[in-house]
Amino acid sequence: MIRVFRHYISSAFLGLFLAEFGVFFASMYYGHKVLFLFSEPWYSPAFIFYASLLFAITLSLCTLGIGLYRRSLVWSEYDLLSRVGVSFLAAILIMVFTIYLFPVFLVGRSVLILAIIFAFLGLMACRYAFYKLVKKDGFFTKKILLIGGGIKAKNLIENNHDYIHGGIKVLGCVVVEGEDTVVDTLLFVLGDNSLLEVARDLEIDEIVIAVEDRRMNLPIEALLECKMSGITIVDLLSFYERENAIIHLETLYPSWLIFSDGFIQNNLRLIKKRFVDLVMSLVLLVVTWPVMLVTALAILWESKDWKAPILYRQERVGQDGKVMTVLKFRSMGLDAEKDGVQWAQEVDSRVTAVGAVIRKYRIDELPQIFNVFCGDMSFVGPRPERPVFVDEFKENIDYYDDRHRVKPGITGWAQLCYPYGSSEHDAIQKLQYDLYYVKNHSLFLDMVIILHTVEVVLWGRGAR
Repeated sequence: MIRVFRHYISSAFLGLFLAEFGVFFASMYYGHKVLFLFSEPWYSPAFIFYASLLFAITLSLCTLGIGLYRRSLVWSEYDLLSRVGVSFLAAILIMVFTIYLFPVFLVGRSVLILAIIFAFLGLMACRYAFYKLVKKDGFFTKKILLIGGGIKAKNLIENNHDYIHGGIKVLGCVVVEGEDTVVDTLLFVLGDNSLLEVARDLEIDEIVIAVEDRRMNLPIEALLECKMSGITIVDLLSFYERENAIIHLETLYPSWLIFSDGFIQNNLRLIKKRFVDLVMSLVLLVVTWPVMLVTALAILWESKDWKAPILYRQERVGQDGKVMTVLKFRSMGLDAEKDGVQWAQEVDSRVTAVGAVIRKYRIDELPQIFNVFCGDMSFVGPRPERPVFVDEFKENIDYYDDRHRVKPGITGWAQLCYPYGSSEHDAIQKLQYDLYYVKNHSLFLDMVIILHTVEVVLWGRGAR
């Protein structure tokens, strides 16, 4: 992992991104020469350089936004051809629109078509090579030695198991005296050898402390010897923060929050975030007003009552626990809450036909642009919950109120990484992602989240 502005990025996927960026650039820069094998090209070297750079940037951002470099991708949701097809189609539309606005970048249709063909073939070749490499033991993989053999160690061993590239491989466990063990005994190591000897024999990159109780008799001297010999040693919380981009609630303790970095709030950061929110809200209002107009008309048409409300106003808890009013397009019947406040279900009879469509593609959230413009919300942040649910969660879930340290958002880290939540268990899982955002938020992470929100909208991940 590489840390950029306190957010962890997979070095393997970063390498893949840079390799494919190079392929996209070369697809136009060298691909156009195929058309001029027997004649002199009419494009100058400077022109084709900048045109190729624009092509590579556009295609790379589209593939990034569609989730092709998301480290939490699993094989069951990968669907490579669909993702590539959507990203290439989006890139073509953006290129055509850019050329229309800025004719200086005008390239022939044959050049663009040839570049797209070469880019597609090059991407597929890169993906094939990448999958071959990540399946090899030790390649792009960090070798881990665990201290502990209980439930926490077992969960860590299974961590990221379904990912296309998990990034870690547990080679052994050192059982601590008095600990109940549940991991496979084949992973037990140490015997008569010292901890340092075991680590060197297994070519360990990192030792992770995964004991059930930190008050257990840890081999402090042996760990210190490994540390002084250049082997990285991390605790379980830091491991999960790096590998899964969460603050692991099951192992969280107050002193870790106190002494760890992050949770930075300063005026300059708040000013920059507010400026970005204002600019983006104005841009999105200009871009999405036709969609909002069509949505409003569809809701009225379905209601068969021109006096029926189009917008739904709902109280939510915002920054510092203050209650605010959130705007949404109405996606349920007028009597949706006649039986009281309740979670939306996967199959919910209260949702109208138009409502099902606008909820799936997050169109119902568009009126919240006005909440952002007014300053109640930000584009990126933890999703605001209803006061009745917040009061319940604060009573039952430790650290829940800490998600309100920043402004709530239209989209957020939890919305990208976890499906729609409709229970207290889901609230706990999402809180882990929200706390990671509160701890590590920056404009860089905001841009990452905004870009990846495209995938959530197009694939309808977590929509309900």
